[in-house]
Amino acid sequence: MPNAQCSIPIVPQPLKPGDLLHVIAPSGALREFESFEKGVEIWRSRGYQVELVSGFDDKWGYLAGKDENRRHQLATAWQKPQCRGILCARGGFGSTRILEDWVWTMEEFSRASSDPHSVETSSPLLPNPKWLIGFSDITALLWSLYTFGISSVHGPVMTTLASEPEWSIQRLFDLVEGRPLAPLKGNGWGGEIATGILLPANLTVATHLLGTPLQPDMDGVILALEDVTEAPYRIDRLLTQWRMSGALQKVRGIALGRFSRCEPPPNVPSFTIEEVLRDRLGNLGIPVVSDLPFGHDGSNAALPVGVKVTLDAERGLLDCTQIR
Repeated sequence: MPNAQCSIPIVPQPLKPGDLLHVIAPSGALREFESFEKGVEIWRSRGYQVELVSGFDDKWGYLAGKDENRRHQLATAWQKPQCRGILCARGGFGSTRILEDWVWTMEEFSRASSDPHSVETSSPLLPNPKWLIGFSDITALLWSLYTFGISSVHGPVMTTLASEPEWSIQRLFDLVEGRPLAPLKGNGWGGEIATGILLPANLTVATHLLGTPLQPDMDGVILALEDVTEAPYRIDRLLTQWRMSGALQKVRGIALGRFSRCEPPPNVPSFTIEEVLRDRLGNLGIPVVSDLPFGHDGSNAALPVGVKVTLDAERGLLDCTQIR
């Protein structure tokens, strides 16, 4: 379903303690076992049943198992009727590989209900939309769901959740449990207020989705972008591709999170990352708010994907209060 967009995406029903959640590793191989276990414990301490899908700790090079294994994990969690949410173990790389020929179908659940252990990875069933939570490389899954008209959460993965401040952890649970979210404060670049559909992403991952079936329609979108370990010239190259591809022409506003460890190499002539962002995004004629508290290496405030938000470039606010 290339370049599709649902103007009113389906928002999964709020989670509640006691619900069953599945943990999958659709991207990079799990290495941070201590922080991973702490993340699992946070969800369990809130009263949730958390099951680790078989194969989550596999390794195949830098990937968490071969493509068929990671695809099977996703299909298992997505199809299981008792599962209410999918928690991604970590980012890295690999989620785009399992989305080749993947379809989030809206078929009735009759086939799966007759055999709850059956998994057909080429055509996963959708009895009820469920939450999917992650960021960084998980951008590909979030965008894929959005093109199918389903909301998800750009937020901490299992290996980063325990390092979040308490307010950020609470925000994640507020989002998935159906409570209002406080606006996020950053630095407005001056200008107007824009209302649009929030589409958060890791910049590098999102750039590599341009021109593929996973690229959403950008009409009316407010992009929320972050990145990590990319030198300023690389960020320049990525944003220049966005400009030249025409993908920014219908975007209504841009919310910038943290660009961590993106300093220039030592003793090499360079712009700063702030200068690059200003140069590539400051003359688009749309509201921009920077320094918002989401991304790598710091507070990663949970953001709803595919819902209407307001971006105030004068006051430096991203308001996600209207989720339903």
